[in-house]
Amino acid sequence: MRVATTLPSATEIVAALGCEPVGVSHECDHPPDVASIPSITRSRIDTDATSGEIDRQVLEVGEEGVYEVDVETLGALDPELIVTQAMCDVCAVDEAVVERAVAEIPADPEILTTDPHTVADVFGDVERIGRAIGRERLAGEYVASLGARLSAVRERVPDGVDRPRTVVFDWTDPVMVAGHWMPELVDAAGGAYGMADPADRSTPREWEAVRAYDPELIVVAPCGFGLEQTAENVTDLTDREGWAELSAVREGRVWAMDGHHYVNRPGPRIVETAEHLAGVVHPDRFGEPPADVAVQLSDLRRRVEA
Repeated sequence: MRVATTLPSATEIVAALGCEPVGVSHECDHPPDVASIPSITRSRIDTDATSGEIDRQVLEVGEEGVYEVDVETLGALDPELIVTQAMCDVCAVDEAVVERAVAEIPADPEILTTDPHTVADVFGDVERIGRAIGRERLAGEYVASLGARLSAVRERVPDGVDRPRTVVFDWTDPVMVAGHWMPELVDAAGGAYGMADPADRSTPREWEAVRAYDPELIVVAPCGFGLEQTAENVTDLTDREGWAELSAVREGRVWAMDGHHYVNRPGPRIVETAEHLAGVVHPDRFGEPPADVAVQLSDLRRRVEA
């Protein structure tokens, strides 16, 4: 089947089910060989800017939208199925943009829209996509294996173990606390996530609310940012009043995590995210995660400055 995808998580799901898409988004980079596949989307904003500048650009584009579809390339690819999303029109191309583009091409592909907010939603999307591309059985087996891995993480955090108050920031200017599937992943990894419930949307938070929560563990993982870009923007947090007094800062438990690949990508690698988070929350039980995934913020800043 000729499948096109408009977001990285969909590309990862399709690839994991043994189907190579004919077109992907400009942000798709995993598995690595998708880099050679034609891109059918592009961004209207400068994603290399600071977090505050990106936020300003997003507000300025207004109804025009952050992304656009390369209609000419999409038409030439003649897709039978396009996998898109309706969760966030800032994170990736959404279904409305895709529908407008499809109206301009000769092909009449099916449009499959994902809208995940929980771990179960993500697993459900794997199964839905599997049915759509004729790999239903494989998708079911794959979801079962992912569920088993997530359960294995939970089982290694016994009742009574210390669960540090944890916060994951998925944007720094303005400050946003990660919602959706992240509360479940932090819980599985052995942390207590008191600033958002499963399926809550990630929304801006008053800094005073963060100070009142006084996290004992902080993970900084802005949406779309790798570790180096996170380091370049971390003063959005560290220069705020009361930062140094937070328990996590005083106890040296502030981490940066690759948000682009792990925290903000609702595909099969969310299980890896839980496994890596477990190493951040309980390194004595799981061992620290690889340095290209998550690193102590102080170490990351020294690495970047060097």
